[in-house]
Amino acid sequence: MNRSFPRPMLLAAALLGASACAPVTPLDESKLPVLEEIASQIDQDRLMGTVTDLVAEHKSEAPFDCELLGPNTSVYPELCNLTHQKAGDYMQRRLEQLDRLDTVRREVVAKDLLTVSNVIAEYKGVKYPEEVIIISAHFDVYYAAADDNSTGVAAVLELANVLSHYKFDRTLRFVGFDLEELGYVGSHRYVESLGSGKEVVLTVNFDSLGYYNDTPGSQNTSLGLPAPSEANFLAVIGNDNSLERVNEFMALNESFDTMRTFGVVASGLGNNPGNAPLLRSDHGPFWLRGHEAVFISDTAYFRNPGYHNEKDTMDLLNPPMFRKAVQLSAAAIAYWAGVQP
Repeated sequence: MNRSFPRPMLLAAALLGASACAPVTPLDESKLPVLEEIASQIDQDRLMGTVTDLVAEHKSEAPFDCELLGPNTSVYPELCNLTHQKAGDYMQRRLEQLDRLDTVRREVVAKDLLTVSNVIAEYKGVKYPEEVIIISAHFDVYYAAADDNSTGVAAVLELANVLSHYKFDRTLRFVGFDLEELGYVGSHRYVESLGSGKEVVLTVNFDSLGYYNDTPGSQNTSLGLPAPSEANFLAVIGNDNSLERVNEFMALNESFDTMRTFGVVASGLGNNPGNAPLLRSDHGPFWLRGHEAVFISDTAYFRNPGYHNEKDTMDLLNPPMFRKAVQLSAAAIAYWAGVQP
């Protein structure tokens, strides 16, 4: 998760709370059995094994040349501890191993001294293949970064593996974004390349999913006004365009009783200055172009003491809670994509 700005209170955000608000469109309950089946396929050992692999890839790579970034490095020393190339290659390899996917490619864009190389894989829908749901996470990190964002990348890879065993009405596009930590560079350029982008009906973005703490006071409450003081919930963040998706996510959680989940909705496109913290990941460029996008996170720097420093290590992660976050996300994505019976 990128944090380029100070941390104001979210003056224009609305906290939905621990249980689902009434969805704009009621859930199709006939889909619940297959959604529960899909969620059960999410494997904790696979998730944690992927995070372990990614941490090792980052540790083995020479950091990004921070001299390209000028004087910012004196203010943000983490800029000199960014790695991304090996994790991007790892993500591509893992997706290529899934022969059920239709395509896997890299999209390279060189501009303004920075070259990004996004990873893009696609699993075609059977009824409305022209309608695309993007499932994304950034693979560039500071230090070894177990939570931010090896957990997000692991979630995308696990979802690609599990979901590709099923058929969906809509196309699923699995995307690894490059250089999020330098200002969402990969996602900005990707959204620009979409043009009108009408085929993208929803983006689900993961950024930091594995840190949870039951201790009172462990959660910075500036995330969403009356947020809990315990860092033991999953945040589901949308804007006005994405309100119905947030409501549906919350309703699915109520049906399955998976974990404590809070929804936060930013007003308008989410670009009100008071909503700045809610924009700080790769869903932001989609919001600003008018696309529906949902941001799923453990809230990163609002709770994790390892955020953007050398303490973001495997021992801070809570594997069972991490699995639950991905399970609930798998059910929601399958619902939105129109899973076939």
